[in-house]
Amino acid sequence: MGIQIANEITCQPIRPTKSVPSLIDDVAAGLFSAQKQLPPKYFYDDRGSELFDRICDEPEYYPTRTEDALLKQSADHIIATVEPSRIIEFGSGMSRKIRHLFDACSKLECYPTYVPFDVCDDVMIKSGEQLAETYSWLNVAPLSGDYTAGLGNVPISAGRNLLMFLGGTIGNFPETEAVAFLSELRDLMGIDDQLLIGADRVKQPDVLHAAYNDVAGVTAKFNLNLLDVLNRELGATFDRSNFEHYAFYDPRKNQIEMHLVCMHDQEVWFEKLQRSLEFKEGEAMRTEISRKFTRETLEQMLLSAGFEVVSHYEASAHPFSLVLARPA
Repeated sequence: MGIQIANEITCQPIRPTKSVPSLIDDVAAGLFSAQKQLPPKYFYDDRGSELFDRICDEPEYYPTRTEDALLKQSADHIIATVEPSRIIEFGSGMSRKIRHLFDACSKLECYPTYVPFDVCDDVMIKSGEQLAETYSWLNVAPLSGDYTAGLGNVPISAGRNLLMFLGGTIGNFPETEAVAFLSELRDLMGIDDQLLIGADRVKQPDVLHAAYNDVAGVTAKFNLNLLDVLNRELGATFDRSNFEHYAFYDPRKNQIEMHLVCMHDQEVWFEKLQRSLEFKEGEAMRTEISRKFTRETLEQMLLSAGFEVVSHYEASAHPFSLVLARPA
């Protein structure tokens, strides 16, 4: 196998196939409404991405290390089952967990092309260079774009494709949106392709509460950073010292909710919208949901999107699932 030279890694832009709301659209629809809310994608500016990396290292935040350990444990079986010629990872970030699969590929002499798909070209190129240095056989071919903007232009090659959506990110989608996104993935796939998805499971409420309220306060900084994003991008006048991070588990919905709570009445001006917004003392805006699944609800969601389960890998210490599924 040839060695992948770092400067040969370039990102292929993927044109959207559907309209995606802009930050201005989401603020106008989400904050100027009875239930103030914003989608979590706006957390991830440079500062927010750095803070999320720190969250993953906090002792209370189990999801990242639990999924990582489960992936390491099941990697050989996944690669032996799929024998992929191409691995496409949606929301790849720094491509850390993928190394377990590449270790299994090296062991089993299976040499797929790696296709990270994310919005940040620099991060994908940097992580691709690091991976290519470690795995001399690896070809890295990043796709640049927003995977929520439609998948109709994502190139799928012949052979066996392994699509990956890890990190429990599917839990950030409301139920109907999650099924719709998974259905898009299903429509993208051929009969020999498979999907590997990671999802967090229902567990003790105190464990869930601690994971989103770490003692060091990193999650609070991450949540409050959203106000800095709004101030910078929309010319807003949020006083972040007037807001508090608040996260809780709702057992009726089996989901964590993250909010920013206003502690004193405040009027916020949005220069880009030429509008002001009143926040009352005690009023909250929801910034994220993170749904938690039972084995049954997770498999039912995949079934609703047109999949059938091939293998279900489960972590026991902190219940978490990796599911390998194929088009039904």
